[in-house]
Amino acid sequence: MEGREFVESVIFGRRSVRKFKKAPVPDEYIELILKAAMAAPSAWNRQPWAFIVVKTEKQRKQLAGIHRYARMCAEAPVVISVVGNEADEKWIEGCSAATENILLTVHALGLGAVWVDIRGVSYGSPNDELVAKKILNVPGKWRVLNLIPIGYPEEEKSPRTQYNHAKIFYEEFGIRKD
Repeated sequence: MEGREFVESVIFGRRSVRKFKKAPVPDEYIELILKAAMAAPSAWNRQPWAFIVVKTEKQRKQLAGIHRYARMCAEAPVVISVVGNEADEKWIEGCSAATENILLTVHALGLGAVWVDIRGVSYGSPNDELVAKKILNVPGKWRVLNLIPIGYPEEEKSPRTQYNHAKIFYEEFGIRKD
């Protein structure tokens, strides 16, 4: 796949998928997804991440109960949680880059996924991250950035970009190119 075709197919084609078929995700796909995640850049190449792969129905249902926006974790055949070591001051940036690699790889493999925020949210409890940490047995200084339900999409979405010329400036903020 050439550069422009890759951008239009994979990057513009990647959309948030919240409905999944019951078909399992092959283990070789999960391994490829995790390899792609770990190919992400991180500050000083510290790789502040770890990944928790959740396949059991009981645990996926527990994750789905954390907050209303996590409900699709129960239906997806696999959930990957990206966790970061908060001792690294750039853990959020590195884990976010790894997450984007996961989302793009998932789409390139014909699967679907959605980024479910966990860090810093309180939709279902005063601290949803603490609930996730308990379910996933995440120790001490490790933080849960997100949950990523993954599976074969039940829904079809057209590729798109959210390009907005009004958000582009040149040389300094506020200067537009006309």
